[in-house]
Amino acid sequence: MEQIDKRKLAKAIGEFLDEFLVRIIISNPTEKQGMSKVKIRPLKQKELVLFQAEELIGNQAFHKNLREAECADYVTDLLDGTFRQMELESAKGQVRVLVSKKGVPGIKVKRTPQKIVAAPIVTDHNRQKNYILKEGTPVPFLVDLGVMTEEGRIVKSRYDKFRQINRFLEFIEDILPRLHKDRENVIIDFGCGKSYLTFAMYYYLHEQKGYSIRIIGLDLKQTVIDNCNGLSESYGYEKLRFYHGDIASYEGVNQVDMVVTLHACDTATDFALAKAVRWGASVILSVPCCQHELNKQIENSLMAPVLQYGLIKERLSALYTDALRAEILENQGYRTQILEFIDMEHTPKNILIRAVKQEEKKDNRKQIDEIMEFLHGNLTLYDLFFKEQTNVK
Repeated sequence: MEQIDKRKLAKAIGEFLDEFLVRIIISNPTEKQGMSKVKIRPLKQKELVLFQAEELIGNQAFHKNLREAECADYVTDLLDGTFRQMELESAKGQVRVLVSKKGVPGIKVKRTPQKIVAAPIVTDHNRQKNYILKEGTPVPFLVDLGVMTEEGRIVKSRYDKFRQINRFLEFIEDILPRLHKDRENVIIDFGCGKSYLTFAMYYYLHEQKGYSIRIIGLDLKQTVIDNCNGLSESYGYEKLRFYHGDIASYEGVNQVDMVVTLHACDTATDFALAKAVRWGASVILSVPCCQHELNKQIENSLMAPVLQYGLIKERLSALYTDALRAEILENQGYRTQILEFIDMEHTPKNILIRAVKQEEKKDNRKQIDEIMEFLHGNLTLYDLFFKEQTNVK
């Protein structure tokens, strides 16, 4: 295999490593094990511009902050045998790198001709200005929901909600290849509430991306359902409808492509996940909430000194619960990741479970059983999938 010219590659990349950078995405790994993708974005800390790399490894995301010179070396090293593709976007232009099987990179650089007068700088509290839903462009549902003014400006007190919506759409952007372009995609949103994210999904997938979709929003509050249906009709969103319904008992469809469950309380998340798996959903996006079940059961003599602290016990129980949910989904044939939904400074309930259906099921039942025994606890999701199998044995 030929050696890549690291100096030439670093020079092409280094030209765009400044405050004008929007993002770098490094993909197409050479090996199945290890990192599957790396995303890099600028991050300003005081007067210093750093570059935050997010490494996706298996079910986890790891972050590191790099200086300009470190970032150039980091990217070139990744393209020297670990990854085959890189896409860099900047206000100053774009760089595309595609490494051949022989290890030779094809480098395409396109510079923006017009003079740049202001940098789209990313700060500590506002990391990414290049949002999917653009500030300055009025979006009807954001206006009616009080997030945006009629002129397209973000209401200051609702900026966190605007960032959260865009962060959620980034997760959907990553799974677009799993949706169908040649037929209608059915999406269920359990516990949709005021439906900020439900409307955002419809707007992004149908209005912006042109997918044929049908979205069903479910919630237990009839007043919320009535209001959301009124808004949907006023926007002409013909395939977005809301219904009064319970997660566990809903039987309105036979086939679903994507299931979304955001802040479904405690075991309601488990029933939603089980429902999604039985429907054979290609994608599951879940933000769990109020994980009380394991907290009431968890008991371990070795961990007793740690578990005596109520706050620690509560947080450990929540983390164990979501990690076990992810492993159970892996057992059912999903590639599962646990990702940060929004910054920890805004809420500790910031975990998103993203599961994508695959052909192979993970043979991890023994490990799951051992962890359950170690914690002296049980989960509803475990029972929903394994209790019947255990009784048969």
